[in-house]
Amino acid sequence: MTSDTFTANPLKTASSSETAAAASSLKIQRSRRRRMLTRLGCLIGLVVLFAALYQFAFVNPKFFSYAMSIRLPRLIVLLTAGTAISAAAIIFQTIIRNNIVTPCLLGMNSLYLLIHTGVVFFLGSGSEFATNPVYAFAVDIIVMGTAASFIYYSIFQKTGGNVLYVLLITTFFSSMQNSLTRIMDPNEYDALLNSLVASFTNVNAACIIPGIVLLALLAWWLRRDLSILDVISLGREQAISLGVDYETTLRRLMVGVALCIAVATALVGPLSFLGLITANVARQMFTTYRHTYLIAGASLVGMLVLAAGQFIVEHVMVYSVPVSVFVTIGGGIYFLYLILTQK
Repeated sequence: MTSDTFTANPLKTASSSETAAAASSLKIQRSRRRRMLTRLGCLIGLVVLFAALYQFAFVNPKFFSYAMSIRLPRLIVLLTAGTAISAAAIIFQTIIRNNIVTPCLLGMNSLYLLIHTGVVFFLGSGSEFATNPVYAFAVDIIVMGTAASFIYYSIFQKTGGNVLYVLLITTFFSSMQNSLTRIMDPNEYDALLNSLVASFTNVNAACIIPGIVLLALLAWWLRRDLSILDVISLGREQAISLGVDYETTLRRLMVGVALCIAVATALVGPLSFLGLITANVARQMFTTYRHTYLIAGASLVGMLVLAAGQFIVEHVMVYSVPVSVFVTIGGGIYFLYLILTQK
């Protein structure tokens, strides 16, 4: 026999190596997918647990119907707000390619405070826009959605996504609001204070259905843009080279983000650091570029934080401290941690 008889075919060897590598890669992907699905399942279980605890724990059977009529609207609102703020934070971070900032930190909450302060200052605390929650909800949605969409898209387009310019707009909103409160009548200011703090205890049921319907319409309108977030996260040049109408898509997503935050803020008030917490926790739990997992994970974390927080506030703290205080303090500490540890 010749020595060629014992020589392995290099093509077969290469093919076998590629097959083994592909099988190994597929196994790793399946394992990673199982882990992420397991974590999603755990989050869903925790959300259901704390939602059930909040809804049914410590209820006197004699007043069961009355308790449900009070607790159910609050539960729906906190789950809706947690979903809207968290999903908007993930989308916004992907658009500007910055995992620390969120729409609430870049002026949405300041704009909300300015709108409510302006309504009371110019129209009075007894006006329909100040006392009627439906009118106030409509004003918040229209003004916040329009102003934030224009400001975010225009500034990010002209500055290449530089958040420092948006922070200047935030400073402007805060300065205007502070100026109005300084010259406002003390009685008017006292009436204004209740609307400037996030609260789940004074929920108006008339605003829940319009808010949920608006969020559902937004999700349907942006369904195609949301499906290509994985591509947008690659960057402008790569997305355009893959056939994405980058500018139009970003414009629609910015409008969607602004309206999501406007709905959530109009329902419960400003929650500055909730989006920061939920988005970054989701990114740490789901180390993937797929926004299906990131948005779902962030939404579940948001619902869990608010449901568990409100349960603790009502049944442990006995309403002594609102849940927004815990979110602000915890989020502020987490924000500093992210700044100091991010490379």
